[in-house]
Amino acid sequence: LLLDKPAGMSSNVALHKARAMMGAKKAGHAGTLDPLATGALPLAFGEATKTCNYMLEADKSYSTRAQLGIRTDTGDADGAIIETRVVPEFDRAQIEAILTRFRGAILQTPPMYSALKHQGKALYLLARQGIEIERAERAVQIHRIELIDFGPDWLTLEIVCGTGTYIRSLVEEIGEALGCGAHVSALRRLWVVPFEGLQMHTLDELGAMSKAE
Repeated sequence: LLLDKPAGMSSNVALHKARAMMGAKKAGHAGTLDPLATGALPLAFGEATKTCNYMLEADKSYSTRAQLGIRTDTGDADGAIIETRVVPEFDRAQIEAILTRFRGAILQTPPMYSALKHQGKALYLLARQGIEIERAERAVQIHRIELIDFGPDWLTLEIVCGTGTYIRSLVEEIGEALGCGAHVSALRRLWVVPFEGLQMHTLDELGAMSKAE
């Protein structure tokens, strides 16, 4: 099932709701989306859960809105503001010049607010306790990053990336390169390989269906 995850809900809650509707005893998802994010969350049921690990390695595409001039502790709009800065005036050519730095293979530091584990404990749990752990940089692949639109203090970007990429970290790094900081104010996953262009279904749509449907 290609679920269109709603905003404000964790991927696991969305999975449990869909599993109950489908009447499945076993279910899994292929790649966590932040609660803020919407869009493509592939779900597998029964024996098909064995495919989830393969899908975790798949390329993915996102549309994101970067709010410039404000940094948050989580890197997105769900977090607390930790810094505000003046946003310089930019034209498209200046922004495009910055974006060229983030195409191809780049090094990225995973955020503290992530599900990665340190000594068996998720980093986001440590972050909530005010604990910060040193994280090693790792290589990720940005296949495409396109400036769709921009305003005085925001950018809309479309990104196609490889596994392990954190869009929040990417937006923060772009904000630093622009000299003003940034956070993700909106995020939508457009597709996950091999499901490009396929129809997604919302939980509301599933709830309105009969068991047979």
